[in-house]
Amino acid sequence: MKLKIGHLYPDLLNLYGDRGNIQCLRKRLEWRGIKAEVAAYPSGSSIDFESLDLILLGGGSDREQQLVCQYLKQTERELKDWVSDGGVLLAVCGGYQLLGNYYQTEREKLEGLGILDIYTKWEPKRLVGNIILDSPLFSRPIVGFENHGGRTFIGDYEPLGKVRNGYGNTQDSGYEGVVYKNVIATYLHGPLLPKNPQICDELLKRALARKYRQEIPLEPLDDSLEQMAGDTIVKRFES
Repeated sequence: MKLKIGHLYPDLLNLYGDRGNIQCLRKRLEWRGIKAEVAAYPSGSSIDFESLDLILLGGGSDREQQLVCQYLKQTERELKDWVSDGGVLLAVCGGYQLLGNYYQTEREKLEGLGILDIYTKWEPKRLVGNIILDSPLFSRPIVGFENHGGRTFIGDYEPLGKVRNGYGNTQDSGYEGVVYKNVIATYLHGPLLPKNPQICDELLKRALARKYRQEIPLEPLDDSLEQMAGDTIVKRFES
């Protein structure tokens, strides 16, 4: 078995340890004897979405987001079709915002990809700090770090989780992120996946099931250190 992981525009979307997410995906496959191929697509690259089993779209500043959106607009239909066909995508912060219809910044309106019927508006107060979520997808809390000026309004979409500590999508909605088909979009940095191996494995399971047309159980790994670190974060910020 093998999965091909696409890292889109790592030269532009590279904030807060997104490469750590790629390494986590790769290593958790390799530890189970599953081959992993990582393909990086820097700015200006041609992307064959049909060859990819899982994609990471990371975070960046407003300027970098605008550049990335210009590149992705050239293959907008291919990416939309890939998502509609069940392609597995993790979008973090700026990548999350790019999936929507637009991002209204302080000075201009950046058109998004319109893959999700959501939108983001800038506000002067940045939402910064550690964040803890409860998600119906996972038995353990999700932990991470958020730092965003945008408030993302997700309408009727399913959120990734309910905020226990932190701000989330809009500071006052009480929820964070979006889950749509096989897309998980979130503001959580850190990087997200090494802190939350349960999310990493969920993405891998979805990608394997899509590629091989059947559910493929993943061999359990020893995540005791990761779980201990997560428990420490929860206790620290909820004590």
